[in-house]
Amino acid sequence: MEFTLDLNTIWFILIGLLLTGYAILDGFDLGIGALHLLVKEDIDRRIMLNSIGPVWDGNEVWLVTGGGALFAAFPHVYATVFSGFYNAIIMLLFMLIFRAVAIEFRSKRPMKWWRQMWDVAFSVASILIAFLMGVALGNIITGIPLDANKEYVGTFWNMINPYTVLVGITTVALFMMHGSIYGVLKTEGELNQRLKGWVNNSIIFFVICYVTTTMATLIYFPNMAKHFKDFPPLFALALINMLAIANIPREIHHGREFMAFLSSAASIASLLALFAVGIFPNIVLSNPNPEFSLTIYNAASSQKTLTIMLIIAAIGVPFVLAYTISIYWIFRGKVKLTNMSY
Repeated sequence: MEFTLDLNTIWFILIGLLLTGYAILDGFDLGIGALHLLVKEDIDRRIMLNSIGPVWDGNEVWLVTGGGALFAAFPHVYATVFSGFYNAIIMLLFMLIFRAVAIEFRSKRPMKWWRQMWDVAFSVASILIAFLMGVALGNIITGIPLDANKEYVGTFWNMINPYTVLVGITTVALFMMHGSIYGVLKTEGELNQRLKGWVNNSIIFFVICYVTTTMATLIYFPNMAKHFKDFPPLFALALINMLAIANIPREIHHGREFMAFLSSAASIASLLALFAVGIFPNIVLSNPNPEFSLTIYNAASSQKTLTIMLIIAAIGVPFVLAYTISIYWIFRGKVKLTNMSY
């Protein structure tokens, strides 16, 4: 496949960047949620919640923006995925809503059973959101049954198999690693020391899952490596990914927590770049009939629509970036509990 930087490719890259931004930003607060029940004291759980309190809902703006861009740029993909994966998407939305309610309701009452109930809800929802996103990525790699009309002809259970479950677990492990590093960045004292220990454990968990998933991908889905064989310089992405992961414990050891967080963010970005290169130019691979696959060309809007969207994105994206940077700047530093805290 010859690479051409046309409007279709530009929008494939832009949507990938939006979803990468979401994975990096919401990834750490989902990771905090996955680790939440490992903290036993109420005050420590409040610190964990308040570390993401000012930013968790803003992080989800990136998912909404990415979904909106997908709808406008590649409407056939949007229609096929949202109608075919209806049950899975409803489950995902339910978990996103349930998690938000848990964050808001948890500290409204002082009773232990009340707070424990919402703590469990918050943690379980965070894990399931990360897992479902991983399962979705796994299905894009394995391919899904599509007919000639670009419609999904499988069932909910067609999406669940050992490989997609493995990708789902790997995503949970990745976000746990990312969340533990963010926790170290935002806490101090005994909780900070405990989180530093979790960073090493979560890295080991993620590396085991990562190596297993990579081996399974190369054995069962060699098509994901085709572009890397055709254009060897792309292996630099895999090298960046491994170096970023290896740099995390080094930065934590030297007390450079922000650099460790940047390394973790780089590992997520490079992983998604490897995934994007592997599937290009497909967006949804059809299996067992690859000729029915949705690509950046047969699933795209008109060139006029893509051009107008590019102009709108050039105006709107700086506002999203400015909002995100300003929120993180205002709420920088270690978490301090006040009467207004969760």
